[in-house]
Amino acid sequence: MRHLRSIYELCGIVMSVHVWASELLEERELTTNYSNLFLTKVPADLTPTTTTLDLSYNLLFGLQSSDFRSVSKLKVLILCHNQIRELDIKTFEFNKDLKYLDLSHNILKTVTWYSLAGLRHLDLSFNNFDTMPISEEISSMSHLEVLGLSGAKIQKSDFQKIASLHLNTVFLGLRTLSHYEEGSLPILNTTKLHIVLPVNANFWVLLRDGIKTSKILEMTNIDGKSQFPSYETQNNLPLENSKTSTLLLSNIDLLWDDLLFIFQFVWHTSVEYFQIEHVTCGGMVYLDRNSFDYSNTVMRTIKLEHIHFRFFHIPQDSVYLLFTKMDIENLTISDAQMPHMLFPTYPTRFQYLNFADNILTDELFKSPIQLPHLKTLILKGNKLETLSLVSCFAKNTSLQILDLSQNLLQHENNENCFWPETLITMNLSSNKFVDSVFRCLPTSVQILDLNNNQIQTVPKEIIHLQSLQELNLAFNVLTDLPGCSHFKRLSVLNIEMNLILSPSPDFLQSCQGVKTLNAGGNPFRCTCELRNFIQLEKYSKGMMVGWSDSYICEYPLNLKGTRLKDVYLPELSCNTALLIVTIVAVMLVLGTAVVFCCRYFDLLCEHDSAWVKHELIPTLEKEDGSVLICLPEGNFDPGKTVMENILNCIEKSCKSILVLSPNFVQSEWCHYELYFAHYPLLDEISHHIILILLEPIPLYCIPTRYPKLKALMEKKAYLEWPKDRRKCGLFWANLRANINVNLLETRDTCELQTFTELDEES
Repeated sequence: MRHLRSIYELCGIVMSVHVWASELLEERELTTNYSNLFLTKVPADLTPTTTTLDLSYNLLFGLQSSDFRSVSKLKVLILCHNQIRELDIKTFEFNKDLKYLDLSHNILKTVTWYSLAGLRHLDLSFNNFDTMPISEEISSMSHLEVLGLSGAKIQKSDFQKIASLHLNTVFLGLRTLSHYEEGSLPILNTTKLHIVLPVNANFWVLLRDGIKTSKILEMTNIDGKSQFPSYETQNNLPLENSKTSTLLLSNIDLLWDDLLFIFQFVWHTSVEYFQIEHVTCGGMVYLDRNSFDYSNTVMRTIKLEHIHFRFFHIPQDSVYLLFTKMDIENLTISDAQMPHMLFPTYPTRFQYLNFADNILTDELFKSPIQLPHLKTLILKGNKLETLSLVSCFAKNTSLQILDLSQNLLQHENNENCFWPETLITMNLSSNKFVDSVFRCLPTSVQILDLNNNQIQTVPKEIIHLQSLQELNLAFNVLTDLPGCSHFKRLSVLNIEMNLILSPSPDFLQSCQGVKTLNAGGNPFRCTCELRNFIQLEKYSKGMMVGWSDSYICEYPLNLKGTRLKDVYLPELSCNTALLIVTIVAVMLVLGTAVVFCCRYFDLLCEHDSAWVKHELIPTLEKEDGSVLICLPEGNFDPGKTVMENILNCIEKSCKSILVLSPNFVQSEWCHYELYFAHYPLLDEISHHIILILLEPIPLYCIPTRYPKLKALMEKKAYLEWPKDRRKCGLFWANLRANINVNLLETRDTCELQTFTELDEES
């Protein structure tokens, strides 16, 4: 209990403070943080434009009048958790814009007051004041909304000084309380009163006065050392002028009977909403549940959370029926280690029941329960196993919302399910459901959560879920996106983190009404099957939740880790029909374009083939496809002689290119000289020959046994490959000009064929 108190004191009044402070910081202002630096004095070099200054958790012992003079624009000042002993509010007289001042958790004993007219939040809680540090100056702070106080003694005269202030929150963070004058708290004019009790506080007196003080009352740290009256005395305590409609009690360590006293007392007050959390209780039970007086109450909601029972002997029905016999609308008992729950045999008017995070089993539904007005039932985090049992219970209710998540639920095909027609929201996540669960769902369901189960497919024969609008199937083992043929109203679908490689065409065709789709985290196979799915985001921007970082290729391996949006799947390669049409169309176009295309036959030495492959072919063939070069290696017919192949290529080519070098003349020309001698046709087409000299060849260097070559070089102009690379552009321009002239002259005789590279010797 002391540990809980210390934790709470570290937080102080932070709850409403930081909400308000964050609103201030929405503006573009300068925040300076000097917290946790073991400072013993305020730094002298504060930035003048600072609007928020945090000096918390240091070792400041005092404040000087000049400490904050340089930061005239200061709005928020946090000085909590230091060692400040004395305070003169006039220290902040130059900070006219100051709205938030936190001096909690110091060792203050005295305060010299000065009116800070603009202050909205002032916290002096958890200090060492003997009496409440209140003076007339506070009453002039008309903008004050939150006031935190502390003191060992609480007297009416102190609170009367601020009775005229209309406060939003008064926070009493008390380290000790040696004296409380009864009737002091109701003098305060505040919407919310929050009291953190010290040890040995007179809890009952403070509770009674607190309920008379504010609309919202919160009390923290109630333990067995608090002063409780006897049951008889408590029953006779009159309560008039009750104001509280919302009562919050937290950090409680009491005997069961004392806790029951609190319920009985509050039951007859103005409290409509009663919340108790972080409770430890135990001990012997002396009171009978039948002694609880259920009459004369305005209570509507009771909420018990985080309940720990120490070992004690108590009949179950003494606890369960105590609460279920309460004539209220809303009951929560969560995280209470509760193994069972009993209900009275007569109908009750519960509309909301929350028994989350207990250890309830199917036994809960094996006895008749009459809850005709029940609209919301939350049973998440229990040990339920049979869905059909829950349905049989639910059919006699008016359920609209049902949460059965985080149980052990399953459904067998041979079990019948009966649901009320009013049920529209179901959470069945984190159970053991497989595909058969779809046969045990209400026809009226609109929002269905089945995430984190073992569902492989959505059965196609499921046709009764016509009202379904939102479906969550994340974290299952689906291998395909479910179609929407039977879910005509589906607009939100979540199938992230499944085993979907690519969605079926049925999904893309039948789920056009889906407006929001979360399919991230699946192992997508980025092939043509996925192309239409990728297009979804392109044509309906914002539809895909998590796009594009959550949509990653898993297959094929060369695309693993690539985002779907970066995958290029062209229509031509993915559409078979379109591909066939395109091929036919291209063939027709090429067939009609024969006259525009010409090929060239290249005679060269194998030694010079590198120049042809790396210079000639890339330069000529890359332009527009109208120039094709035929070389022996790839285009000679193996069934013909070399001579026949050469003649065939020359006859079908618009021009023949001779690439000459000294090496070619010495080693290769002998073959072609022989061909020229035997075939006079070559003399007739010699005007179609283009000579290229890779290196200069003087005529006197040509052997006399090669008269045809010498005659060609004497008669034909030739192009020389420049040694200076900067002149290559002129070389290619001249070659292209020669080729273009030839194209115009020979269009009627050229034939379209494709050839590639290289010469072989015969």
